[in-house]
Amino acid sequence: MALKIEITSDFICPWCLVAEARLNCALDQLNPTVKIERIWHPYELNPDMPAAGIDRQTYRSNKFGSWEYSQLLDAKTVQATQNDGIEFRYDLMEVTPNTLKAHRLTGFAAQVGKATEMAERILKAYFTEGQNIAEAEVLANLADEVGLDRKTVRAFLRSDAGTEDVRESERQAMVRGIQGVPSIQIGQEILSGAQSVEAYSTALQNALREKAEVAK
Repeated sequence: MALKIEITSDFICPWCLVAEARLNCALDQLNPTVKIERIWHPYELNPDMPAAGIDRQTYRSNKFGSWEYSQLLDAKTVQATQNDGIEFRYDLMEVTPNTLKAHRLTGFAAQVGKATEMAERILKAYFTEGQNIAEAEVLANLADEVGLDRKTVRAFLRSDAGTEDVRESERQAMVRGIQGVPSIQIGQEILSGAQSVEAYSTALQNALREKAEVAK
């Protein structure tokens, strides 16, 4: 049996990484005969971010009123996800990046069935390695790691290819009423925010049961 999962996320959202980790745990509990297709939809939390990004301390201080409060929020994220196997390294992050190139690259990777590998690698690069995912060269190296041709990816990112696809997907997200991320659709159910492993498992079982009933 095949099951489609639609994920709307942004690469600077820590809860998108958490949701993906918990979803993976839920998927590991499924019968291995179930084939999963993950479709990634872009969402930019900061669509007006300069292409090169902004110094993280400056950006976060302005957004949250002070750097100290920003650090408190980061610490709460770490504390809330201690059992998720994620090593958040906020101390390594120097830039809050523009994520348009990262979304374009994920769309490019989807053409060869590597969207999930690409998206997960980008999330890890940012949140656990502090890499600047606004930079084309950084993204080209990450693409190479998941089996894409670095030279081809570099040329793709230096062009405007895929930009309108991202914009159209974001417009469709608005039409669907998505106003924040992560948003994960499993079957007919939409789960907003980083839900528990149990919540994802329940949604997966419900979706599989619905498909089985339709197939009767």
